[in-house]
Amino acid sequence: MGVKLRSMTDICLLNLAIADLLLVSSLPFLAHYARDQWVFGGFMCTMVLSVYYIGFYSGIFFIVLMSVDRYLAVVHAVFALRVRTRRYGIFASLVIWSIAVFASFPELIYLKATGINNNIYCTHYPTHDKSSYQYSKTIGIFKMNIMGLILPLIVIGYCYSMILKRLRTVRSSRRQAIRLVSVVMVVFFCCWAPYNVASFMKALELNGLITQSCDSSKAIGLSLQITEALAYSHSCLNPVLYVFVGEKFRRHLFRLPSAPD
Repeated sequence: MGVKLRSMTDICLLNLAIADLLLVSSLPFLAHYARDQWVFGGFMCTMVLSVYYIGFYSGIFFIVLMSVDRYLAVVHAVFALRVRTRRYGIFASLVIWSIAVFASFPELIYLKATGINNNIYCTHYPTHDKSSYQYSKTIGIFKMNIMGLILPLIVIGYCYSMILKRLRTVRSSRRQAIRLVSVVMVVFFCCWAPYNVASFMKALELNGLITQSCDSSKAIGLSLQITEALAYSHSCLNPVLYVFVGEKFRRHLFRLPSAPD
């Protein structure tokens, strides 16, 4: 029996699940690559990293869209009746997927398996000279910091701060929703901020802006591995945060009095 998608929230949840599955499906290949050279060939190099980048950005962007959806439902309840529909949900999802693909460039241009010193690497930055590689990787990290953390945090922070402001005006018996909103914000920040900070430190190291030594390089590399695993765990937490916890949020939301726009 098929699942009937009746609202913008349902559409967002479905697309968030697809984005998370795309990201998670690429991780076994990348985990093998982390401990050995690339053994899956050129086609799979292009396919796996394309899926990874698109899944990475689309997952974050759909979380932002979920935040906007909840903001409209709570803060602009009357207006939300017109726009939180299946049609608008499909349109917004198409826009999000398009933005995610756009955000994945220019890395998608450079995807290829290449041999260097008798090892096969799956690369996503130019490899013809060291300066081009460092420059492209630095730009890629800064892009991820801005599009993958700073801008999403600004939007999510604004949406949920307005939601919290609205929820504080209702009776204390209904403030369970406040705790649920806070959990979503804290988990997103705790999962993604450490990885972005570690990546930013790597960019500074690549450009000689921090002291380069064997110990510091190893420390940054280790922090990247740990924080990257933490960031990926957010994809596993999303079903809990946006389905099970989200269902509780909606039950509390339905008991709120409608507020005029």
